[in-house]
Amino acid sequence: MTTEQKRILVLGVGNILFTDEGIGVRAAEELERLYEFSDNVTVMDGGTLGTRLMDPILNCDMLVVVDAVLGDGPAGSIYRLTGEDLRKSLAFKDSMHQTDLVDTLIMCEIVGTRPEAVIIGMEPHDYHTMALELSPVSKERQEALMGFVLEEIVKAGGTFAKRAVPGPLTQEREPCA
Repeated sequence: MTTEQKRILVLGVGNILFTDEGIGVRAAEELERLYEFSDNVTVMDGGTLGTRLMDPILNCDMLVVVDAVLGDGPAGSIYRLTGEDLRKSLAFKDSMHQTDLVDTLIMCEIVGTRPEAVIIGMEPHDYHTMALELSPVSKERQEALMGFVLEEIVKAGGTFAKRAVPGPLTQEREPCA
């Protein structure tokens, strides 16, 4: 990575235990499985860590949050929120993780290192049912959601290439003993 390259953090957030609440995490998993990224790009499963994500956020120049966003559109609608819209969105509870993300961004501002940020979000179909799988609507729109994230990576100066052989599915985990 050259000193001129922006450090880009793609942060998938959400709770994978509640269907489409895990949209962001599932998108991050798929991005890591399907693509290789330039050295200045980090893709991270932020889960529901909230303010514990402050260190990785402080250490990036561009933050791309992937999340379920309540925007009053039909399920599967994709939103791009930046600047004041990002702040309003979080403040008015459009994001499923508004409190933790707002607190984290405010803390970053207090220490003087708030990165440029964008939320790429999808309107969830179901975020109340306890299930590990995304709803059919969200699964169908996942590729489009990832496309918007890849566009943000390129705009910020990152690159990606499709893996010749995709990595293993992360959902196929061995049971805990």
